[in-house]
Amino acid sequence: MESSAALRGLVLLGLLSVLCHGQISQDVSSEDFPVERSEPAADRDLIEALETLLSRMNNRVSTEKRGSIPLCGMGDRCAMKFGPRIGKLCDCERGANCNSYLLKCI
Repeated sequence: MESSAALRGLVLLGLLSVLCHGQISQDVSSEDFPVERSEPAADRDLIEALETLLSRMNNRVSTEKRGSIPLCGMGDRCAMKFGPRIGKLCDCERGANCNSYLLKCI
């Protein structure tokens, strides 16, 4: 009984290995797809069009920040309380923070 089950298993394993061995790997290489080279004139036209587009975009975008907040010194008043909200008067210098209780740079 065990020999027939083992024999069936070996036959199935052999059949499976024959079927799998017959398959070819489908590796894709760069040789399968030739690369088309575009003409240099077309590249120049594209570069010129991109440069004009970028110059138009730079003219529209301003470099200044809207609502830029000035810097305060140490101990200066940096905020003002408006009811439940606190509004900024200025930003504290590097290394200092605006204390929300005192409303001063410390």
